[in-house]
Amino acid sequence: MYANGSICTQKPPRVFHIYRREHRDQLSFKDFFLPFGGQLSGDNRWIKLADLIPWDELEDDYAAQFCKGFGAPAKPFRMALGALIIKARLGLTDEELVEQIKENPYLQFFIGLEGYQYSAPFDPSMMVYFRKRLPESVVNDCNERIVQHGLTVIRSSEVNDHDDDGN
Repeated sequence: MYANGSICTQKPPRVFHIYRREHRDQLSFKDFFLPFGGQLSGDNRWIKLADLIPWDELEDDYAAQFCKGFGAPAKPFRMALGALIIKARLGLTDEELVEQIKENPYLQFFIGLEGYQYSAPFDPSMMVYFRKRLPESVVNDCNERIVQHGLTVIRSSEVNDHDDDGN
């Protein structure tokens, strides 16, 4: 209702989101920028898990659900799925998840940031949108594809180790 007493009969505009895929090479933990010096360790569990996830392959399916050309840009796929994985593995609330990511360079790498940042990469309220765009069925499909990709990586390294032994 407006101040003059009239009522609006139009439907509110629908909010559209677009997805802008970032074209860059797979992020390496060695290239992750730490403003306070040093380098991330390849032995960290989040680095190892990030290597097992076929981010680019999974992102293709995610990007297909967005409008082309107009609307507010969505957060990157790796950020959305990575946040959901961290939340599930650590059993965190949305607010605590964002605080943990803000404080931990390994978690920032895991969600696809190129370097450490002191500010939160997203507001805790974004988790609602991440869960809508990546419902349980999609996450389960991602998990299956992650396992298959991980098995391929493991088999490949076993073959390379076997070849290095000269057998």
